[in-house]
Amino acid sequence: MSRVLLYFSLIAACLFCACRSTPRSPSPTAAFPTKLATNAFTSITPTNVIQKEWLSPSADFFRLGPGDILDIEIIGGKELPSTTMVGPDGKLYYSLLPGLFVWGLSLSEARELIETQMAKLLRERPEIGLTLRGVGSRRIWILGSVANPGVYSLATPVTVLEAIAAAGGIAQAAGSTAETADLTKSFVLRHGKPIGVDFQRLLHGGDLSQNIYLQPDDFVYLRPATMKEVYVLGAVVTPNIVPFTTRMSLATAIAYTGGAGKYASLSHVAIVRGSITQPSIATVNFHHILAGQLPDVELEPGDLVFVPMSPFVRLEMFADSILTTFVQTVAVNEGRAAVVPTVGTVGVSVPVSP
Repeated sequence: MSRVLLYFSLIAACLFCACRSTPRSPSPTAAFPTKLATNAFTSITPTNVIQKEWLSPSADFFRLGPGDILDIEIIGGKELPSTTMVGPDGKLYYSLLPGLFVWGLSLSEARELIETQMAKLLRERPEIGLTLRGVGSRRIWILGSVANPGVYSLATPVTVLEAIAAAGGIAQAAGSTAETADLTKSFVLRHGKPIGVDFQRLLHGGDLSQNIYLQPDDFVYLRPATMKEVYVLGAVVTPNIVPFTTRMSLATAIAYTGGAGKYASLSHVAIVRGSITQPSIATVNFHHILAGQLPDVELEPGDLVFVPMSPFVRLEMFADSILTTFVQTVAVNEGRAAVVPTVGTVGVSVPVSP
């Protein structure tokens, strides 16, 4: 009896492993996937256009926050300048003063506050010198195909071009003149959404209408041109970045992420192609592909595959949601890699409602 139990246990284990194994690519004898015709794609004008005010620096740009370091001194006094930091509570501590809440104040407003409070301790109102020594509250991320990717302090107004220059400019490939950045898939992320900066027009055409001023926590990413990947996002088991293989099909890419989720709308699987600022979108009935009623679809490097939670109504809204999910996924992975290089890739899923 023990041998019989062992036999069936081995069979069950084999079946379980087979169910958990990674889906295989189509065999060489299987029909090749078909290419989508150009007329299958609809050009979309994204709604995240550049606002006019982003092209001018703010009149009152810098506001204090936790982590900022200040030098404070009484002009004409005998004491040496004192260095202090704005604490996590937004307060700074100087001399005999209680903690002064300066979070959100400009330097001039903080100076006025210190002078007013010091006048209560001295016989006359002092003249305070306030100097910003270091910025810890305002940063921007500049990652991807730049010479020195990293996180940079934002103490003064900085444009996209100035930020790229501060990061050493676009990285140069040794012994090659080929473009190292894929400008069509490069982007600026602000408050979780992409901004319609056209890097092709900015860097190759000198179009300064794309040279916006950056804001704290903006994420600038120049995608390396060497990356050959497909992005499978939305209602799949594991939204992720899929390494591109020769003649990769839609079914293979979706299977790589574990397949469609339970509530996925397979009748409107979207393929987005082209640049972030000028995308084109095609929809495919993946139900019919799985049923063998339609041939599988061939993908291209850089394609964005999005499996929605429900059918869409407005194509523009659907495309915006896909591009937002794409830039969030890239930003999460690139940001994590910059901080913890050994961390693997992760996906971001944003449901799309009609």
